[in-house]
This record gives sequence, structure tokens and C-alpha cells, in this order.
Amino acid sequence: MKDNQVIDFHTHAFPDELAERAIPALEAEAPGVKAFHDGKVSSLLRSMDEACIDTSVLCSIATRPEQFESILKWSGEIASKRIIPFPSFHPEDPDVDERIRQVVGEGFKGVKFHPYYQEFYLAEDRMMPIYEKLIKAGLIVVMHTGYDIAFERVRRCDPLQVLVVMERFSGLKLVTTHLGAWEQWDEVREMLLGKPIYMEISFAVEYLGAGLKEFIEAHPPGYVFFGSDSPWTGQKATMDAVMGLGLREDTLAGLVGGNARRLLGLS
Repeated sequence: MKDNQVIDFHTHAFPDELAERAIPALEAEAPGVKAFHDGKVSSLLRSMDEACIDTSVLCSIATRPEQFESILKWSGEIASKRIIPFPSFHPEDPDVDERIRQVVGEGFKGVKFHPYYQEFYLAEDRMMPIYEKLIKAGLIVVMHTGYDIAFERVRRCDPLQVLVVMERFSGLKLVTTHLGAWEQWDEVREMLLGKPIYMEISFAVEYLGAGLKEFIEAHPPGYVFFGSDSPWTGQKATMDAVMGLGLREDTLAGLVGGNARRLLGLS
């Protein structure tokens, strides 16, 4: 694996036949948000080429327990040197232990959760045994954090809940999306910034602008990753914005690849 491998830690795509329905449906849930491509893996790969991104973590979301098997199967079909799938199981799945065993058995490095689409609160009691099991399994957890543009502003996954979980489970490899919590960045600055908590930067560039540099430089080295949330932002536009922040060379190298490589065990 090359030393300067560029990694996007937060992308989405769908099986081709599903993408044709999923993208318009998701656009309808968030008025004003338009996908930058059609949601197919082939289109994600083209987007990666345009942005000079070598590898993307592709996150799925099981909105119902019965979706697990199809997500797992498809994740195995698309896995490659360029695409690292993170499948998903639902917190209400009656056999969480078996789901985790299957994810590990298939060689996946992590899973994705979304408190809004899966209807849970980040720090609620029923999630605690799941976090314990994920730690024992050695799995990375990409967790949507902050508000979500498609949902009412219920505090399902705010910085305080991130802090509660991480103080209880210091061994949890939790990657918070959208720079700790989307549109709750004042609370991120107060509660999370400077602590050893992983963050990826998608959907923060467009809102924080040059202020993103402050967050990146104030956070511990090794704990911030490049992320785009493609297809919901443009990978190249996000990368160009990051390159324009004026970060130190070592900070930039860690952000766009080095930090993710270490967590993913690619180096």
C-alpha cells in the first residue's frame, strides 16, 4: 500500500438497480440537496479518479433488520483495493451477536450506524451492549453525528452523547461524521475538540469554510480524516477546499490519507 494513499472515509453507493430509485427518493427527503452522481459504484469510482482519491470507505445503512443479509452480500461483491465497504446491521436486529460474527468473518473492517434512519439515540442504554461487542470484535464504527438535513432537529447524536459513550468505552473505534456533529460545531469545540475522538470532515467544509482549519489544527494528530459523504457532496470540490486551507504538510498528509490508513490497518 503506497505511503501517500488518499482515502475518503465517508461515501455511499447502492446496487445499480436500487440506485435508480434510491437517489431520487433521498433527494426528495432533503429539499435543495442534489446528488453529484447517480449513486452507482461505477460513478463513485469515476468521481474518485477526478478527485485523485485512491480508496473510499463505502458506508451502507440497514434501515430495517431484514436488510442485513443483502447489504452484507453486496458489500462482499464490491470490495476491492479501491472500495472498502462498511456494512450495517440494525440495533433492533434480534441476533446482533451473529451479525457481528458474520461481518468479522467476511473480513470487513467496520460498520455504519445512523441514529436517525435507524431510530436510536447514541448514548441510550440498549446501545451499550452493542458497543461492548463491537470493541471485542475489533470493528470500526462510522457513526452519523450531529443533526441531519433530512430530519427534524431531535438530538439523537449530539456531542454530549459522543462524550458519554467515549468516556465509558475508551476502546471503541468510533469515527464521528461531519467533524464531530453536523451543525453543532460550537458544542464540538466545547466538548470534543482536543480529545482523542476520531472525526471525518464531510459536510463541514461547506459550512465552516476557513474555520475548518482551526478545528483540524486543534485536534490531536491522527484523529481527523478526509470525508466527502459522496454523492451528497462533490469529492473533487471537497478535496480542492481542503487543499486550499493552508494546512502544514504533515497535517495535510495525515488528513487525506495517513490517519485513515493507520486506523484501517493499511500501513
